[in-house]
Amino acid sequence: MIEEHFQEYAAIIALAIEGIVVLVLAYAALEAVANTVRAIGAGPDVERRRETWFRFALWIILALEFALAADIIRSAIAPSWDSIGQLAAIAAIRTFLNWFLVKDIESYNEKRKSKEAGSDG
Repeated sequence: MIEEHFQEYAAIIALAIEGIVVLVLAYAALEAVANTVRAIGAGPDVERRRETWFRFALWIILALEFALAADIIRSAIAPSWDSIGQLAAIAAIRTFLNWFLVKDIESYNEKRKSKEAGSDG
């Protein structure tokens, strides 16, 4: 009886976290579209496009972390080998995507800092 209630609550929490993922991605997409429209109106501004990509990538990383948390909760309430295998595959893919996004962001930040340091001198 307690286990059934726990599974129900965990499923509700996982669903709520997945809802957060949808809201984060929807907000990120709307912000990226708005920034893209502004960038188009301002003319060819590479820096503004990079900043739009940078912010969008940060939101995606946050959404990936939330999505992974929801998947972990779901596998915790139904720990079959099949669900554990699916979680491992999903976690590997998300970690792979996250790692590349973080590397791109770090590279972008380094370029931005060096550019700012060059203009301060």
